[in-house]
Amino acid sequence: MRLLKATKENVRLAAEIIKKGGLVIYPTDTVYGVGCNPFNVDSVKRVFEVKGRTGKPMPVLAYSIENAKRIAEFNDKALKIAEAFWPGPITLILPKKPNLPDIVTCNHRTVGVRVPNHEVALELMRLSVGLLIGTSANKTGGEPPKTVEEAVRQIGEKVDIVLDGGRVPLGMPSTVVDLTVETPTVVREGPVKLNSILKVLRA
Repeated sequence: MRLLKATKENVRLAAEIIKKGGLVIYPTDTVYGVGCNPFNVDSVKRVFEVKGRTGKPMPVLAYSIENAKRIAEFNDKALKIAEAFWPGPITLILPKKPNLPDIVTCNHRTVGVRVPNHEVALELMRLSVGLLIGTSANKTGGEPPKTVEEAVRQIGEKVDIVLDGGRVPLGMPSTVVDLTVETPTVVREGPVKLNSILKVLRA
């Protein structure tokens, strides 16, 4: 494991590691994440192993709405919310496209996707494959890490590179909204509140 400051040069290095199938701990706007190329099945398996996670789907981060559309089906409601809140701390559960490996979603036909509001995470995706596994960098059941030290303490020894971007701005996981049901449903409360989402949908 290499622990490096999240400079442009080191983010570029981390992007190359992702393209080669490696695992990276990186900062986002919400918490520190551990990620890899979501299309690389062996890499995704490693993320599950590192976290000690089974049977719970992995969310995916995207560089842009266009990149999110590569793996998820957007309806009008989803586009409205994405355009209003992305980049930002809201994950949308949407129907999954067949090109995303089933291991990512544990064979569910839906995927959680978001565009984070953090330059390191965005640059990492821009320089690699435009998408990134976006699960928090903690052991399953552990506290989602707000600092690189917290992430390293939990799973740092099991990844290839760690990018230190300082304390994350929000320090709490994203709001999760299920848009595969008739009435949009908040599955997890986070920084974006239900009232704000409903206001956008009514507009």
